[in-house]
Amino acid sequence: MMFGKTGALFWKDMVAEWRSKETLFSMLVFSLMMSVVFNFSFPPGSDFIREAAAGILWMTFLFAGLLGIGRSFTREIDKGCLTGIMLAPVERSTIYISKLLINFVFIMLVEAISLPLFAIFFKLDLLQNIFAIAFVFTISILGFCIIGTLFAAISVNVRTREIMLPILQFPISVPLIICGVQATRAAIEGQEWAVIWGWSKIIIAFDIIFFIVGYLTFEFIIEE
Repeated sequence: MMFGKTGALFWKDMVAEWRSKETLFSMLVFSLMMSVVFNFSFPPGSDFIREAAAGILWMTFLFAGLLGIGRSFTREIDKGCLTGIMLAPVERSTIYISKLLINFVFIMLVEAISLPLFAIFFKLDLLQNIFAIAFVFTISILGFCIIGTLFAAISVNVRTREIMLPILQFPISVPLIICGVQATRAAIEGQEWAVIWGWSKIIIAFDIIFFIVGYLTFEFIIEE
């Protein structure tokens, strides 16, 4: 029953975004602009590009992701839909999961489009370890959305919500970002799976802990 309600809310957001394309388009443009700017920031053939690639990738996707996550509840507030959703016969946690999923899908779509272009710009052979890179980004972006969706609900009623969301998000996300960058760098450099898995285990534990926290506390947060 819960899956059906979650799917209905998810589909509502997906249809709304498909009609406007505001969130996805802004995230994609920002991601591509960041890639182009960083591409011209280093001399051609510089060895530092490979060393900094993981950090640049993460910086690009994190800031692009914040644009999408910040819009997940803003659209409901601007159009007066949040009260209607809260009055619907669904659990508050269902709203949290549906918003989390829509944010995750949008960021992963932007990543899927931007990653090949990033590899071309920086002349990186990502295909040699593409499955490890995809795995690291999947679990890391999931964790980022778990935290971001929760803080987006907290900051949506604040006048300076665009500033408040990063202030709340980044301090809590520091362990996730560090592990994600290190695991991504290990995957790009083609290191052994044991190294990648060592960082990935921390990310998975982070995802589980904060999902439980978000699931249990969202009802009280959204009521406020």
